[in-house]
Amino acid sequence: MPGRSKRGSRARLLLGLLLVSVTGCGASRASAVPGGAASQVRALEPAAAALERALGVPGLRGAALSVLVVDRASGAVLFERDANRALLPASNQKILTAVAALAAFGPTHRFVTEVRAPAPPDAQGRIERLLVRAGGDPALTSEQWWRLAADLRALGVREIADGLVIDDQIFDDERWHPSWQPVSARAYHAPVSALTANYGAFRVRVAPGAQPGDPALVHLDPPVAYLEVSNQAVTGPRGRGPALRVDRVALGDRERVIVAGSIPQGHEGRDVYRSVAHPSRYAAAVLRLQLEANGIRVQGPTRRGAVSAEAPLLLEFEGHELSRLVDLFVKNSNNMIAEALVKSLGRGAEGVPAGWRSGTRAVREQLEGLGVDLRDSRLADGSGLSRDNRVSARVLVDVLRAADASFLLGPELVGSLPIAGRDGTLRKRAAASLDRVRAKTGLLTGVTGLSGLAQTRAERKVVFSILANDYRQGDRAAMDALDGFAAALLEAF
Repeated sequence: MPGRSKRGSRARLLLGLLLVSVTGCGASRASAVPGGAASQVRALEPAAAALERALGVPGLRGAALSVLVVDRASGAVLFERDANRALLPASNQKILTAVAALAAFGPTHRFVTEVRAPAPPDAQGRIERLLVRAGGDPALTSEQWWRLAADLRALGVREIADGLVIDDQIFDDERWHPSWQPVSARAYHAPVSALTANYGAFRVRVAPGAQPGDPALVHLDPPVAYLEVSNQAVTGPRGRGPALRVDRVALGDRERVIVAGSIPQGHEGRDVYRSVAHPSRYAAAVLRLQLEANGIRVQGPTRRGAVSAEAPLLLEFEGHELSRLVDLFVKNSNNMIAEALVKSLGRGAEGVPAGWRSGTRAVREQLEGLGVDLRDSRLADGSGLSRDNRVSARVLVDVLRAADASFLLGPELVGSLPIAGRDGTLRKRAAASLDRVRAKTGLLTGVTGLSGLAQTRAERKVVFSILANDYRQGDRAAMDALDGFAAALLEAF
C-alpha cells in the first residue's frame, strides 16, 4: 500500500491548485507545475469546480465533510476534501463488516445450526427433548425454520416429549451495544443473538373494523404463542390518517405487543415492524410453530442451556451462503446481520463467547491484512448504529478498492451495493444517477454518507466516498445533497 502521507500530500496539492484556479487566481500557480502535472491540473479544474458547487448547497451548510473520489483502475485521486478526516460513518460502516466477513470466511461459507437429541427417535418417532445448538446464523426466517422442521419429520421425528433446549452461548449475553442507548422497540434496534428468527423482528398488521368505534383488527406475523396481543386500537372516522402506537413489553418467558391509537374506517391497513426483547426464545417459538405445522407434536417447556456436542446429531441445518447474507445486509442495511457477523468474526476458543470487542478487533485485523490503514479509525460495532465509530472517506475508498481488486471478494461486494433508483436503500433515491451509481447509504440523526462506485457519462469508472456530519438543515436535505454530489460526479469526469 502506498504511503498515506505522500499520497495525501499530492492530493492536497492538486486540490489546492484547483481551488485557486476556480477563484480566478490559479493561472500562475498552475503554470508553475512542471509538464504533464500542469496539464492534469488544468483538465481537472472544471470537475473540481463542479464538485465544490455540489458540496456548497444549503443541505450541507455547516457540515463536517470527508470526501474522496479516485479512478477505479489506477487509484489516482480525482477529487478530495478532508479525505483523512475521521467522521461518524453511520451505515457506511457495513462496508467494513462485509469485506472483513468475506475475507475471513469466504463467499460460500454457511453457518450451521445443529439439532440433537438425547437419543434417536424410537419406533413411534418420539424423542425426549429437542436440543438446538446455535451456529450464529443471522438470517434464519420462518420459512427456513419450516424447512428445518420438515427435515426432522423426514428423519422420522413425530413427537417431542419434554420440550426444547436452546444453546445460544457462542455469543455473549450483550444483546445491544452499550453505545446504542436509548434502545427502542423498532426493528432496526433488533437484539443480537446466536439463535434468531426473522432478524429478531416481527410484523404487526393493523386494519380497521367495520364501523367507527369498533376495535381495530390486529394480526401478528408469525402468529407465535410467545407474542400475546393487547389490542387497545379502535376504528376511527373515515378520511382521517392512522394514528397508531405499537410497542412491546417483556414478560418473563413471553412478550406482550401493545397496539393503541386509531386507524380510519376503510383504510387498507398498515404494517408495523417491531423487534423482540429475547431473540432466542422468539426463535424457539417460531421453531415450535413450524414443528407443529409439520405434524410434530411438541410438549414441555423451552429451556436455555448448554447442548453437548456428544449428544446424538439429528440434523445439521445449513443457512444461506455468506454471499447471500452480505447482499441482504448491505442492500437493505440490516443491522442485526451486520452485528451477528461481527460477533462470529470474534469467536475464539471453544467455550469463550464472542462479543463486540473481539469482533471489531477481528474486523480490524482482516482489513489491515488487505492493506487498509486503520490507525486513525475507531470501530465500535458492525452496523454503524454506534456513535463511537470514526472512519474517513479515505478508509472507505481503500476498503472498497481492496475488495474490488480481489477475485474472491469483489463480485460479492459490488453486487451487494444498492443500485441508484433501483433497489435496496437507493430504490427511491438518486434518480439522476439511475443505474450509474452503486453505493452504500448511511443515516443517523445529523449523520449521512454515501460510498461506492460510479460510472460517469463519459464511461469512466470511479470509487468515491462522502461523509457528512453536523449539518444544519436536517437529514432529508443532507441526503438530497449527497445524491446531488453523486449526480455531479457523473458529469465531472
